[in-house]
Amino acid sequence: MAINKVLIVDDSAPDRANLENILKGSGYMVISANNGKDAIAMAKSEKPDLIFMDIVMDEIDGYEATRTITNDSDLKSIPVIFVSSKKQKADRVWAKMQGGKELISKPYTADQILNQLKQYG
Repeated sequence: MAINKVLIVDDSAPDRANLENILKGSGYMVISANNGKDAIAMAKSEKPDLIFMDIVMDEIDGYEATRTITNDSDLKSIPVIFVSSKKQKADRVWAKMQGGKELISKPYTADQILNQLKQYG
């Protein structure tokens, strides 16, 4: 499956903008949400090819949003990659238990982000 459309979910506008710049600069179509509730709605309406999801957000956090997405029969094939300041081994294990494919710790490099797209594309 080729990855064309990517959903970025982060409550931090600078973090969203940074990811958008990396992805748009490499030719990807980018849509974004600033919380887990909007992420679920956008995943349903936009059907992105991959989601980069922050963990710590108001209303619905990234873990809960990912569980909802990966348990939805129409959305479960969309890979979710967590991008978070969390970086402990336990965080990585928990992220995978919630349905995430990987956890990229902030600060990250553009290569780390683009490598995920190559891996799932």
